[in-house]
Amino acid sequence: MKIRPLGIDGAWEITPVQHVDPRGMFTECYRFDHLAAVVGHPLRLAQGNLSVSARGVVRGIHFADTPPGEAKYVTCVRGAIVDVVVDIRVGSPTFGQWEAVRLDDVERRAVYLSEGLGHGFCALTDDATVSYLCSGTYDPSTARAVHPLDEELAITWPVSAPLLSERDTTAASLAEARAAGLLPDYQACRAIAESLHAAAPRT
Repeated sequence: MKIRPLGIDGAWEITPVQHVDPRGMFTECYRFDHLAAVVGHPLRLAQGNLSVSARGVVRGIHFADTPPGEAKYVTCVRGAIVDVVVDIRVGSPTFGQWEAVRLDDVERRAVYLSEGLGHGFCALTDDATVSYLCSGTYDPSTARAVHPLDEELAITWPVSAPLLSERDTTAASLAEARAAGLLPDYQACRAIAESLHAAAPRT
């Protein structure tokens, strides 16, 4: 598989090799060793999630209190989405910036985002099915959101009228979340990454 860094520190795009023959297709959609060699440590798999979304649904921008934060490995196993990584880490040189990657059931790419980054996506097809491998279990007391249509972020969603959940509709803007002290600190996120690197097994 090919793993390349995105323009936001702590985020990568993963493109697997697909083996196709008359019977169908086989691919390694996740390899902990290949990812760890690039990221510096393996993903601690604590929870797996699956969501199904109608065309035009936007989910996000979601993140968890950091520390401990939550890393995610995201793939689209059916249909297509535009996956968005947002740098919400206060003090980061790319704070407030975002990057979009198309994930679908053709190229079967994935996105890995480290602790402290915000995540969201827009469903391009009906029944868009997204798989998330997460480094932490869900805790509603530490789950946070920034409004996906926040004017400061100015994310270019590929739909004219996004369908949002009540949680995302009422989410704080980036500025409001920052003023309330809810956003991750960039240096704290770097410290988490360094501690994970140090704890990673050496071969």
